[in-house]
Amino acid sequence: MNNFKTVLLFLTILLSGCGLYESHTPPADHYYLNPDKDLDTVGRIALVELSNDSAFPRISSQATEALFQALQKKQIFGLAIVRRHDPAWRSFQLDLNTAYTLEQLSAMRKTLNCDAVLVGAVTEFKPYPHMGIGLRLKIVDLTDGQLLWALEQIWDATDRATEERIMDYYSDHDLVGFATLRERLGTVSSLKFVKFVAYETAETLRPERQGGMKLLLSPKKSVNFRKK
Repeated sequence: MNNFKTVLLFLTILLSGCGLYESHTPPADHYYLNPDKDLDTVGRIALVELSNDSAFPRISSQATEALFQALQKKQIFGLAIVRRHDPAWRSFQLDLNTAYTLEQLSAMRKTLNCDAVLVGAVTEFKPYPHMGIGLRLKIVDLTDGQLLWALEQIWDATDRATEERIMDYYSDHDLVGFATLRERLGTVSSLKFVKFVAYETAETLRPERQGGMKLLLSPKKSVNFRKK
C-alpha cells in the first residue's frame, strides 16, 4: 500500500473512532500536511492537469484552472500547469499512484523545471440536480520523494454547512446577487461552485490561517520509490 493510501486509512480510523464530527460535512479537512516540511521553502510546483473519473469531460480542466488561480493567490510557491497533452506529462505518466525511482524524480525535476509536483483527480462531479464534486490530490517533493500534502474530499452543495460556507465565501468576495444563496443555491453555476472548492482546497496549505480547519494526521511519510 502506498503512502497516500496509508494516510487515507488513518483518516478513516480517526473518523470512525472519534466523535469529533457533526452530521454535516466539515470544511475541507480530510487532508495531510507534512509537519517536517515547509511549503514556503518549495520554490516551484508543477500542477499536472487533473485526471477525470467523472462523466463530464470539461470538469477536469475547469477544476485545474480554478485550483491554479486559488493557489497563486496564496503566494506560497511558484506554480506552472502541465497539461495532459504536454509531452512531459505523457513521458512520465504522472498520476496519484505511480511509484518513481530516484532517477525518475530527478528527471522530472529537470524536465518540468520544478521542485515538486501536484497530481490528482476529479473523483466525481454532479452538476444537477444538486451540485457536488470530489477531489483527490497530493504534492510530492521531487528532491526526496516525500509527500508534502494530500487531500481527499467531497463537497455537496445541498449540505447545510457547505451551503453556509459558500454564502460566506461569496459575501467575503463581494460578489453581487448571492444575498439569497440559501434559496437559490440550485442556480449557482458549476464554475462558481468549482471556484469555491478550489479556494477551500488552497486554504488547507496553511490551515492555521483558517479557524475552522484542523490537521487530522501528521505522520512522517514519503512516496514509495524503487532504487535501481
